Amino acid sequence: MQKEPMTQYGYDKLYGELKNLKEVERPAIVKEIDIARGHGDLKENAEYHAAKEKQVFIESRIQELSDLVSRSQVVDPATLAHERVSFGSTVRLMDAKTEVVQEYTIVGATESDPQNGKISFHSPLARQLIGRVDGDEITVRLPNGEFDYEILEVFYREIVFA
Repeated sequence: MQKEPMTQYGYDKLYGELKNLKEVERPAIVKEIDIARGHGDLKENAEYHAAKEKQVFIESRIQELSDLVSRSQVVDPATLAHERVSFGSTVRLMDAKTEVVQEYTIVGATESDPQNGKISFHSPLARQLIGRVDGDEITVRLPNGEFDYEILEVFYREIVFA
């Protein structure tokens, strides 16, 4: 069973969603199904079928979240040394061809938000950055091609989630 690294924020978010599904959404959908059942013929009862579909979705999501929570490994990035790229590190990269500088913070899969510079620990870019240091020049193979980067800086900055 592969552990899933995440921050305390990510864990709390997952656990909160799981708790809500189990304690609020699941009981509510059971009531919806019972009410819809009371409307007569189940073959032509759209409310009943919609409620059953929603129940399947909720149960599937509960199973998925339960698995993630059981495999979670809460990591406090502030306690790690960030001389090398690791979980929680912020990496400033320069594209060797365009000289465009980009910054990424490596977070758990459930916390990733690429538009805001947070990439998953499991992403192709992060996997190729892990263990690298300032000044390393690397060729990164991504789904949309190969890119040459220079690692300008590896550091820790508190991760802010919206």
